[in-house]
Amino acid sequence: MSTKAFKDDKIKLIKEKIDKAQVAIVTEYKGLSVEEITKLRRELQKGGGDYMVTKNTLAKIAIKETPYEVLSDSLKGPIAIAFGFEDQVAPAKALSNFIKETKKGEIICAALDGQLLSANEAKALANIPSREEIYAKMLGCLNSPASGIANSLTAVMSQLTRTMAAVRDTKTA
Repeated sequence: MSTKAFKDDKIKLIKEKIDKAQVAIVTEYKGLSVEEITKLRRELQKGGGDYMVTKNTLAKIAIKETPYEVLSDSLKGPIAIAFGFEDQVAPAKALSNFIKETKKGEIICAALDGQLLSANEAKALANIPSREEIYAKMLGCLNSPASGIANSLTAVMSQLTRTMAAVRDTKTA
């Protein structure tokens, strides 16, 4: 049986995570072992997130008057919440990969920027390129014109060199 102090500590812990979170994804954890939940939690922590199994009533109290209050109606049954502190996409990717590997668990919904996302929208979030991939693509786009100019100049110089060599060979022959 939980004491009032324990419940208050748990609510405080959830509030701390909510305050730092950029995204919160509600999942059903039914059928997962403690080892599997720990593995998922470690995977999420690598990407700057966390995974927390919690009582629905405590979570509802903790998210009251926050942008994540939109999740209140979805907090039913055995749920856990995945938080993303550094990236909005990484937790969705980690959860999707974990669900594909284990064939256990399910994404119920998510909250992003105060908006409630359905299960399908939360799963689609996992298909968005990561921050590093977007940076690499942007850098490639920025680097492309410079590479084109450099390649053009190199081609002109090598053509000039070949032409001068051909002229030299015809003069000496």
